[in-house]
Amino acid sequence: MTDARSIIALIRDGGTPAPADLGWFAAGLASGAVTDAQAGAFAMAVLLKGLGEEGRVALTRGMRDSGRVLEWDLPGPVIDKHSTGGIGDCVSLLLAPALAACGAYVPMISGRGLGHTGGTLDKLESIPGFRTGLGEDQLRTQMREVGCAIVSASAEIAPADRRLYAIRDVTGTVESIDLITASILSKKLAAGLEALVLDVKCGSGAFMKTLDDARALAQALVSTAQGAGCMTAALITDMSQPLATAAGNALEVIEVMETLTGTSVNAALWDITVALGGEALALGGLAADAADGAGRIQQALESGAAADWFGRMVAAQGGPADFVDRWPDRLPSAAVTREIPCLNSGLVQAIDGQALGHVVVHLGGGRLREGDRVNPSVGLSDLAGLGEEIEAGVPLGMVHAATAEQAEAAVRAVQAAYRLGPEAVDEPSLILERIA
Repeated sequence: MTDARSIIALIRDGGTPAPADLGWFAAGLASGAVTDAQAGAFAMAVLLKGLGEEGRVALTRGMRDSGRVLEWDLPGPVIDKHSTGGIGDCVSLLLAPALAACGAYVPMISGRGLGHTGGTLDKLESIPGFRTGLGEDQLRTQMREVGCAIVSASAEIAPADRRLYAIRDVTGTVESIDLITASILSKKLAAGLEALVLDVKCGSGAFMKTLDDARALAQALVSTAQGAGCMTAALITDMSQPLATAAGNALEVIEVMETLTGTSVNAALWDITVALGGEALALGGLAADAADGAGRIQQALESGAAADWFGRMVAAQGGPADFVDRWPDRLPSAAVTREIPCLNSGLVQAIDGQALGHVVVHLGGGRLREGDRVNPSVGLSDLAGLGEEIEAGVPLGMVHAATAEQAEAAVRAVQAAYRLGPEAVDEPSLILERIA
């Protein structure tokens, strides 16, 4: 007879439970049959001993199946993308409508800010009226009529993950690759995907600081998703500097809209969107290969089709019907703005992306405690990038804050996050590796 104690003891001693036993444990997390103490012991055992590939797939399947698993009957492939998180990473807002414009269906279940990284839902909720909490019937209607939606996970989606994630957060077990993999994929696969593209970030602004760590996570995610029956590929991308020149919810939406409408295209956002979109279209059978898919995504962006689909998505989810035309008037702005003067002349040699993320959080653009209210208008903009030559006194960027005191503290923190020197540095490649 299966029970939690025997499963925990087996993992503790270096064994791998049978797939049915891991499925039972996931169901017990969702139902409450597994206690908090047992969930914590399980998480620690997995962190220390691992599950192996077969166990990781079984746990992911079990957590996926612990709640509602969506099924679709649509005239095109159901595709999604996931990023492991970084600073200025607003690619989802570009990619979902671009994929929809190319014939894909994108039920993108996204998250809120986590630690120093921003959250896609928080960014979208800076648009007045935008609703991220759609019921299943609303989601199905929007998928048929618009082709894309960016929403929060309902309580019925992967409830085992919601329970285990809260336990991991307070037991020092967040870093387990097996548990990270099961957490990410159980929610994504519960959306009924046929294909998934992953953006695994690497660098100072990411959770994975080294290429080896990012590669290990990417390989675990790809092999597990494929083992669970979903066509998947991953790109390891650079996060040694913010992807956008802004960090903060409404400020990143501004950069997205400038890129979508062609008023001021951010080349890095564009290139990552095109690369991930090309992979996704190829996986979903809408392109001959990733290069063909990339061309199709680029055309969707250049033609304005992606902007049109974004506007349709915003209107369908409660935002202004004229948002694409009137976005400068629709987004909130901060009460206080301050330049961030550079303290010394030189070339930007390194940027502490995690520190910049914490600046945004402390400005009110993220949460220091669960339940904190997010200020959508605050953050950083016009940030200098690696390799830029800057004279003393010239701005490194701009702070957008609620109060003068918060602005001054943010100025000092951003100055400390930049390292300048006389030597030139090579700007890193945006895409470091492909894992499939």
